[in-house]
Amino acid sequence: MIEAKRKEGESTGAFLRRFTRKIQQSHILQKARKARFLERKKSKRQIRESAIRRAKIAQEKERLYKLGKISENEYKKGN
Repeated sequence: MIEAKRKEGESTGAFLRRFTRKIQQSHILQKARKARFLERKKSKRQIRESAIRRAKIAQEKERLYKLGKISENEYKKGN
């Protein structure tokens, strides 16, 4: 945790520059930016369930296409 107190007679701009420099030197912002979009790896169970879901959707689209309920464009759009 970075703490900075304004010194006696220090201007707001100087205080802000000093605080910003402390933040940059501590690498807090770099760590936060890296962690911001970090995604956890999917477990084997999640990967398997996702694959099963995609296969079911593809199978249902193929069935609807064969029955003539969806057009060829709609059928091929997701594949």
